[in-house]
Amino acid sequence: MNISHWKIGTTTHWLLILYLAVSVSNCKTSRKTSSTPPSKPDSREMAFRKDIVAYAAKYKGSRYTPAGKKPDTGFDCSGFTSYVFDHFDISLSPAAREQVKQGKSKDVKNAQPGDLIFFRRSAREPIFHVSLVKSNNGKSIVVIHSTTSRGVIEEDVLNSTYWKQYIDSVRDVVSRK
Repeated sequence: MNISHWKIGTTTHWLLILYLAVSVSNCKTSRKTSSTPPSKPDSREMAFRKDIVAYAAKYKGSRYTPAGKKPDTGFDCSGFTSYVFDHFDISLSPAAREQVKQGKSKDVKNAQPGDLIFFRRSAREPIFHVSLVKSNNGKSIVVIHSTTSRGVIEEDVLNSTYWKQYIDSVRDVVSRK
């Protein structure tokens, strides 16, 4: 009786060791994947991103309208981004609080043309604004966005005394990877 108990214990022991080995192996794989630098877009994707930015730039000067979603009536921030992306068959929610859940998260320093930057006043408050990245050279991030005071404008949010403090996150809604 003791011998069969020992065999069961040994089998269980080896299964536990195997389970732990696989778990540790998966953890190491995850760490390697997460530390891998972000992939750069290929030339076709980069051209697509530039087309999105050029299309957005056509609406500079449009007026701000609360809940606005069209150029003839004006835009709010998320109405503007959803309108621009809709032109390229990329469906975005008309609300910034929902857009922040779409696409893939990325670090602000890796923001590329066509990505979305979201703004939040504090960690406990909801997203209150979204903008579309025009360019990022590491020292400035120029966006196109619809602001309550100036309508659709182009602005460097990384060097803005107002916007920089509220930068929350970046989402890539363009890449298919």
